[in-house]
Amino acid sequence: MNMFMQNLARFAGCLLAGLLLSAASLPVLMLIGRFDWIAALAASGKPLAHLALVALPGALWESLSGVADAAHNPDVRSFLELCTGVAQSGLLLAVAIYRLAVRK
Repeated sequence: MNMFMQNLARFAGCLLAGLLLSAASLPVLMLIGRFDWIAALAASGKPLAHLALVALPGALWESLSGVADAAHNPDVRSFLELCTGVAQSGLLLAVAIYRLAVRK
């Protein structure tokens, strides 16, 4: 059980690092003018964001965003798509960082 907790803690640290790297890449992409990459990142989060908007109750989205009928609001949808895309790329980075950390 101790080994499991060590691996879980290691992966949590890698996930934090991956999310920080992924979130820090957004301003860098904006500074260098790669808005097409940001659009691709948001497009990668579209299916999961749509699933979350459909599966979770509307009252939850209204309380989180403060917008009436938040599930059908395009601004809430696009923000959730971008956040989901950033989270997915952070998870991919975390897996890569974890594999590098475990190999050593």
